[in-house]
Amino acid sequence: SHHKRPESVLVVLFTRDGRFLLLRRTKPSSFWQSVTGSLKPREGPRQAALRELAEETGLLVSPAALLDLHHSERFPILPAWRARYAPGVHYNREHWFAVPLSTPRLIRLNPEEHAEYRWLSGRRAAAMATSWTNRNAILLVSMFAVSL
Repeated sequence: SHHKRPESVLVVLFTRDGRFLLLRRTKPSSFWQSVTGSLKPREGPRQAALRELAEETGLLVSPAALLDLHHSERFPILPAWRARYAPGVHYNREHWFAVPLSTPRLIRLNPEEHAEYRWLSGRRAAAMATSWTNRNAILLVSMFAVSL
């Protein structure tokens, strides 16, 4: 079907010294986020996370580097996006992942999706993330980032 699946992934990229990657969307242009994307038909969350990571950043990480945070959030789909989903679909389920990196990496953006990126402290990144689930995921990861 041409409708988006109401299931997605959120992938928080962070460095050992506690910097977090945020990407600014092209539309809406004030929207800052971690790597995100919807699951394709018959795709699992882990596969989707690795695919979105490569598509949105150009980074190829080993599947072992992708940490499953064993957490998901269900949230209402904003009216602006609802037309992309099947009629009657009002909620999305988002699965959380994280990728620890030794140092900030050069990111190759997909210009159709994102206009710029920044490596920010956990506090700045959480404050700049547009969605509350993204903010909470960054705060969660920053609590244990130093111990990884």
